[in-house]
Amino acid sequence: MSVLVQESLLDMGSETALSALAGQVRRATLAGGAWVDLRPGWLHGSAAVFARLLDAVPWRAERRKMYDKVVDVPRLLCFYDQQQPLPDPMLTQALRSLNAHYRAELGEEFRTAGLCLYRDGRDSVAWHGDRFGRGQNQDTMVAILSLGTPRALTLRPRGGGPSIRYELGSGDLLVMGGSCQRTWDHAIPKAARVTGPRISVQFRPLGVR
Repeated sequence: MSVLVQESLLDMGSETALSALAGQVRRATLAGGAWVDLRPGWLHGSAAVFARLLDAVPWRAERRKMYDKVVDVPRLLCFYDQQQPLPDPMLTQALRSLNAHYRAELGEEFRTAGLCLYRDGRDSVAWHGDRFGRGQNQDTMVAILSLGTPRALTLRPRGGGPSIRYELGSGDLLVMGGSCQRTWDHAIPKAARVTGPRISVQFRPLGVR
């Protein structure tokens, strides 16, 4: 698969590397025991990682039942369980870095990686929380590494209310923690002006989807 991605001016270097997390993550405390950490520009040289993932990952389309009909999922997907090697060494390094930084607070390690390919602004994900499994009744964390075209990630209290918007650029890291999956919903809304692709890498503990 071949596409053109416009690189951020902050990510033009040819060398691929992760920045530090300690002392560099900005945490926003939300209502109900939820919080969000943001580390802009965590992965330098992210365009190279994006290109490798675009070609190496066995992307698949899914169809799901919604109300009384079956519809196409508006993005491509791939899931890597803990026994499966990740498709790029930088993702393995990112997993190790996340575990080194968050293991004590999380009480366990990130073990799985779910990848989504948003082909353009028409691809999206509706309001939801990662509440399949332990996320429905336990505090947990979901770490998202964004690659490719910038897209907005929005959060709002579960059941409705004012939303919070994060503009995620290529190489940015966002971590949702505490009660966030139970008490808040998040979404990637459609974006008419977005024409380029984005890959989202979601690192989760076991039993959280």
